[in-house]
Amino acid sequence: MTATRTVDVLVVGAGPAGLAAATSLAARGAGTVEVLERERDAADTHAAVRAGAVLRTGVTATGWSGPLTVDTTSPSGRERVAARAVVLATGARERPRGARLVPGTRPAGVMTTGELRRAVYTYGQDVGTRAVVVGAEPVAFDAVRALRHAGVEVAALVTEQPWRRPGALTGRVPVLDGTVVSELLGHGRLSGVRMRHRDGREATVACDTVVFTGDWIPENELARSGGVVLDAGTRGPAVDGAFRTSVRGVFAVGDVLHGGEPAGTAVVEGWTVAGPVLSHLSGSVSWPVSPVPVVVEAPLRWVTPNRLGAAGGRFLVRAARPLVRPVVVVSQDGVLLHRRRVWRTVVASRSVPLSAGWAARVDPAGGPVRVTVV
Repeated sequence: MTATRTVDVLVVGAGPAGLAAATSLAARGAGTVEVLERERDAADTHAAVRAGAVLRTGVTATGWSGPLTVDTTSPSGRERVAARAVVLATGARERPRGARLVPGTRPAGVMTTGELRRAVYTYGQDVGTRAVVVGAEPVAFDAVRALRHAGVEVAALVTEQPWRRPGALTGRVPVLDGTVVSELLGHGRLSGVRMRHRDGREATVACDTVVFTGDWIPENELARSGGVVLDAGTRGPAVDGAFRTSVRGVFAVGDVLHGGEPAGTAVVEGWTVAGPVLSHLSGSVSWPVSPVPVVVEAPLRWVTPNRLGAAGGRFLVRAARPLVRPVVVVSQDGVLLHRRRVWRTVVASRSVPLSAGWAARVDPAGGPVRVTVV
């Protein structure tokens, strides 16, 4: 029989958001706060442990035995952890080559930034001699640094987006913007990549390593298996301003809501969620039953929070392509709630903060709130 333990708050994930949540909750007297982390090593955990949280590494959350009971597995066996509140901080992963539908063979030398960093910094593995980095999000810079640390020549950085940041990379790395990797070449080991520019020109770059960066996918498997409603835009749990999901007692913070945001954003959300969790534990607030959804229209990709069951300090909006000084418009059922110009170019790799002052004017019995740009 699988053993069951009981805690007050279970935090799944020991990244920046999860550790910040655990530290704040433990320091503010939430009771027994436990953090599960599937990796054997978790960085910067001292503050959470000093505050009184319990950290368990090498433990994977595999599913649910009830609304607030999580099944786990570890080298010591299977276990169930029942909690009064669960905080999902499971993070996000980069979309791998297969999910990007890049044709070609399946040679060795194809990886994501996360795989590259583990190979270089954790295991000290040989990752090749000449590499191409695909993507222009900040994580692409991490890939370049890791490759250089391993003594690998970076042949080029390839991105579909316009490149407006000369000198953003240390040293000389050719940047091929408006370009996609159209095919991987080689048998056994990667021998090169074929690329296509937006004007139809094609070229081949010789390399034995290609690193696909960014294009984040929330680690939503645990949320989905627990019946948590996912947002169509973010593909992570749909939450309100208090980070409450559709399942009573389950909260979500960090990159599981919005992959690719700076770590500081995840930390702030981790600290902020402590208040709503404590309110839930005390029974002082009710769980929203049918919050008003917040949706976006193209060329925007997503908005978070994406439900209006509670007031929040701000929203984050992400565009699908660069936008030059766009005007952001918020409306409900044709009624204008907010309008503001962003006085800069919005890039696809960074979100735009949107104040929440308009949220008080939303009709709780009305239709979805729509965020658009003009």
